[in-house]
Amino acid sequence: MTEPSQTPPKDVDPKLLEVLVCPVSRGPLDYNREKNELISKQAGLAYPIREGVPIMLADEARELSDAETR
Repeated sequence: MTEPSQTPPKDVDPKLLEVLVCPVSRGPLDYNREKNELISKQAGLAYPIREGVPIMLADEARELSDAETR
């Protein structure tokens, strides 16, 4: 059985980033291409992007470390 191929993350459409805001802080989001996440430094949360769809639920977000919020 072969493992599914991992496709590299694609860049998020800049227009989408202009429209999306953090559901917790209502602040802007930054895209972390390496981790394929949308980052809210104000809320200290990282929202995953799965199959090209941002999952904008606080319950699904991971908390950022102190170093990541700087």
